[in-house]
Amino acid sequence: MTTPLSLSPETTEEACRPADTPTQIDVAATDTLAHQLKALSDPTRLQLLKLIASHPNQTACICDLTVPLNVTQPTVSHHMRLLVEARIVTREQRGKWVFYSICADTLRGLGKRVASLATREGAPRAD
Repeated sequence: MTTPLSLSPETTEEACRPADTPTQIDVAATDTLAHQLKALSDPTRLQLLKLIASHPNQTACICDLTVPLNVTQPTVSHHMRLLVEARIVTREQRGKWVFYSICADTLRGLGKRVASLATREGAPRAD
């Protein structure tokens, strides 16, 4: 008959996790990262970002974004709202027109946070 080996919680933890492994992850930073990646995961939103980036000062009016993509203004507004909520672009009302600008610092920070996942210190941090 085989006797099961009993491991105490301390022994199990030591065997499963090296001492320098972080035990807590910044949940808010992880949620923010997931929210931003989800906002970028749509081809139309990526195309919108490319269009905005191609305009002077990386700023474009909503009317500049509908024709190149052959989509309606409400569809563009929906996608832009998601990008604004993810803080990937900013929205500025100028009279009756709405202009969007890319948040370059946010995109650079997002790239760094994604790249950090491949490192040992890869737990998302609030940047």
